[in-house]
Amino acid sequence: MKNKSFLAFDLGATSGRTILGSLENGRLQMKELTRFPNQMLQIGHHFHWNIFSLFEHLKAGLAAARAEGVEITSIGIDTWGVDFALIAEDGSIIGIPYAYRDPHTNGIPEKYFEIIPREKVYDLTGIQVMNFNSLYQLFALSRANNSLMKATKEILFMPDALAYLLTGNKVVEYTIASTSQILNPRTKQFEAQLLEKAGVSPSILGKIVMPGHEIGVLRDDIAEECELGKVKVVAVAGHDTGAAVAAVPAVNENFAYLSSGTWSLMGIEVKDPIINQKTSALNFTNEGGVEGTTRFLKNITGMWLLEQCLKEWKKEGITYAYEKLVQMAGTVPAFQSLVDTDHTSFANPVSMTAAITEYCNSTDQTAPTSHAEFVRCIFESLSLKYRYVLGLLKDLAPFTIEKLHVIGGGSKNPLLNQWTANSIGIPVVAGPSEATAIGNIMIQAKAAGCVDSLQEMRQIIGESVQLDEFKPQNSEEWDEAYKKFIKIIAPLIPHRGT
Repeated sequence: MKNKSFLAFDLGATSGRTILGSLENGRLQMKELTRFPNQMLQIGHHFHWNIFSLFEHLKAGLAAARAEGVEITSIGIDTWGVDFALIAEDGSIIGIPYAYRDPHTNGIPEKYFEIIPREKVYDLTGIQVMNFNSLYQLFALSRANNSLMKATKEILFMPDALAYLLTGNKVVEYTIASTSQILNPRTKQFEAQLLEKAGVSPSILGKIVMPGHEIGVLRDDIAEECELGKVKVVAVAGHDTGAAVAAVPAVNENFAYLSSGTWSLMGIEVKDPIINQKTSALNFTNEGGVEGTTRFLKNITGMWLLEQCLKEWKKEGITYAYEKLVQMAGTVPAFQSLVDTDHTSFANPVSMTAAITEYCNSTDQTAPTSHAEFVRCIFESLSLKYRYVLGLLKDLAPFTIEKLHVIGGGSKNPLLNQWTANSIGIPVVAGPSEATAIGNIMIQAKAAGCVDSLQEMRQIIGESVQLDEFKPQNSEEWDEAYKKFIKIIAPLIPHRGT
């Protein structure tokens, strides 16, 4: 088979990348072409995404691909979940998309549940209730009598909106749509009644397409500007976690995954959604996966706490390499300070270090003072929160969980991976770190006929990337720490991720 090259745009909540991927003799080769920031815009009291700046970065990525001198088979885009752009009658994007951390949805789910019960919403969608889900964003805009919403004919989720800017064609990709809390995972269609109860016309959401669907080709002006020709744009797993899970190099179904980045998403891959009173009470979510699978998972606040601390320290004139942070964390005493990373006080505080200090003081713990102590607090707390969530998954999974696959940026943190293995008591397999981009590329490869199935994708990935395994150590010490952790987090409700 002729070698083929694919272009992946992988956009996270803090940065984006252009990745060139090629399948050569059954092995995947990857090259990063561009990297660019993606920062929330604060305008007044609101937070937005600069979609037009992102579009310019995408065009720069296309130009970089042209400079490589290879024929591009197709292009795929993945982003974070829930957020969307508003499209007017004439097809123009109006306004700039709200960011999921905007405060306009604070308290909105509770208002919505006065109209339709929480239990009903969960039964219809199987989605973890979080105030920033698309459903509550739309309800918030409707309640506010938002002028832009009045001019909106349809909405497009972020990867679909960017694909629209590239092609002129509008689609709604299944995995990104599944994050909205508007989609029914049993029927794989939108629930009109949920939008109607939110005061929004169901017509704003278009027909759903599955990963691998060809959206169209680059618009004439973009093809000419970037000198790439009429390259296909493919709907991959538009939700970055959906793409990442597709890249888990598992050999069978007996695994859990942890997509580790700004958010940590821990779950299992199942054929059918798991929706019942217990999963509702525990606030688990059922999101769309590749080949009709369901990602049964829980959102856990991940490196967000560390990222915000780093921003503070940078303002003080101190910048750390990631390797230095890992080294620092190992130099201070263990289990001095533990926090629930999902507590509401860590959602978007003015000062993350102050929020952590206040949390520790309120729970009668010694608060961190040095940067190393803050880093260790975050890493240990995450490891213990992973144990808590994995314990819930073990009770709910229709199979025995034998390994935890850690993918994403966090897979490059050997200390956190070892501590996670120590905490959960089963082996941790780390890698690939570029899981989202790899999943994006391999879904394109499947659409191009280069691979036949999800399992073949995973086999190629496992043979193409380096994997590191971590075995549990110091079990008794971590068991005692977990008891302490549970006592600390139990009284502090509400949590955003639990």
